[in-house]
Amino acid sequence: MARRRRRYKEPEAVELTIEGLTHEGRGLAERDGKKVFIEGALPGEEVKALITSKRSRYEEGKVEEVIKASPQRIEPKCPHASVCGGCSLQHFDGQAQIEFKQATLMEHLHHFGEQKPETLLDPVTGPSYAYRRKARLGVRYVSKRDEVLVGFREKGNSFITDIGQCHILDERLGNKITLLREFIMGLEAYRTLPQIEVAIGDDSVALVFRHMEPLSESDTAALRDFGEAQDFHIYLQPGGPDTVSKLWPEQGDDRLTYRLDEFDVEMRFHPMDFTQVNADINRKVVHLALQYLEVQPDERVLDLFCGLGNFTMPLARSTGAAVIGVEGSEAMVERGFENARHNGLENVEFFAADLTQDFEHQPWSKQGFDKILIDPPRSGALEVIQKIARFKAKRIVYVSCNPATLARDAGELALHGYTLKAAGVLDMFPQTAHVESIAVFDYQP
Repeated sequence: MARRRRRYKEPEAVELTIEGLTHEGRGLAERDGKKVFIEGALPGEEVKALITSKRSRYEEGKVEEVIKASPQRIEPKCPHASVCGGCSLQHFDGQAQIEFKQATLMEHLHHFGEQKPETLLDPVTGPSYAYRRKARLGVRYVSKRDEVLVGFREKGNSFITDIGQCHILDERLGNKITLLREFIMGLEAYRTLPQIEVAIGDDSVALVFRHMEPLSESDTAALRDFGEAQDFHIYLQPGGPDTVSKLWPEQGDDRLTYRLDEFDVEMRFHPMDFTQVNADINRKVVHLALQYLEVQPDERVLDLFCGLGNFTMPLARSTGAAVIGVEGSEAMVERGFENARHNGLENVEFFAADLTQDFEHQPWSKQGFDKILIDPPRSGALEVIQKIARFKAKRIVYVSCNPATLARDAGELALHGYTLKAAGVLDMFPQTAHVESIAVFDYQP
């Protein structure tokens, strides 16, 4: 049984010198031979901190007062930044955040994969605020205050942060948190709405209201009116994800869209589909991935973990090559075909497959591939790499949301004759410690 973390009703106050920054963005200090992780502290600072938990090997706490500030410390744009779990680095200068993420990437590549790219790519950056298009907002009625809170959960606990505005969310919603709170408080079901899924396209904002009990006719009508007045698409979710249905507007289908204008592609997606959080960075990443792949018209290209075709469609449109998208989710494969039809593309095919299993005898894999694009989940693509090595593709472009698994997989690719030619940071999640990256591998047996 795991040992429970010891928590103290009255946290101990201590003065510490911060020696570094963890990969999660917390300040790192040492006290009595133990590491101490301090939320909100930066390297080089002297702080007064409250120790909130103690373990045998380390302690955790948060900044109460900055005695000597780092020159890289800035005033957060959001007054709730020190409490809200939606972001963790608003107190850290933007350029310093990028340098921190680059250092994290390089350290992981060296430590976990024993790899160093021949070229460190320039970081891909975009707007630091109002970028987030996908989110899950918690909703909670606080009886002591007789009000509803809507927002992200606080750091380290399940409480909802008391905010009226979110600077990270797309402004079409981020500036309307107070309005949303007041609206929910006016519903009969204000106690039984635990969360709202947010999905934002280029033209529309969709809110998926999870409700634990059937809604009354008056609440249903109020949600329609709210959607019409605020130009929000309203969806209801009485149970699991498969129960989501569109309430407003009543005309049209249940799809949102985003465009990749450089490739004359429009992507259709359901609000519950996985799409990239940051539209600006996504457009730049698609451009870079295709640039690095250098696909020729007579080549076969494999897009693994292709989702709804975010890379597949631009590849097919811009190169004329035969493009195969493979994804574990049948629903996403259907969405891929839908997007191919929507964009009039005939040189692309989609297949559903469990990529952790052997796919050597699958029809789509028998002819081999010249170039491969991989965009895996946080768990990475180790098992996939062990299987696709037999293709001996000339180049692999790997888009990663976890530097640790990218580093591990880079080491595996090296065993199969691939050289890490280039790697760099993609700032998909500004104001957070989350590191996304892109890496280019060439086959050099």
